[in-house]
Amino acid sequence: MTKADIVNDIAGKTGLDKATVQTIVEKFMDSVKNSMVGGDNVYLRGFGSFIIKERAQKTARDISKAKTITIPAHNIPAFKPCKTFVNAVKNTKK
Repeated sequence: MTKADIVNDIAGKTGLDKATVQTIVEKFMDSVKNSMVGGDNVYLRGFGSFIIKERAQKTARDISKAKTITIPAHNIPAFKPCKTFVNAVKNTKK
């Protein structure tokens, strides 16, 4: 499902025009992104959490140059779905 599919789905279910729904969806995504860039997690009760995970420094092997490199510690965004979300996906038949 793409952002356009989400906009079409919400517009069809709410009766709002697509331009308004697209603006709302984009502002929602901007709010989540800006909160996470600012160091805050985003918690959506009944859906899940957008969290910042901290990755520790580690050593790795660059096989093309046959040498060891150090990957510095860094943060990455992640999504952790709530239990009801996980269970709904688990119980879906293909």
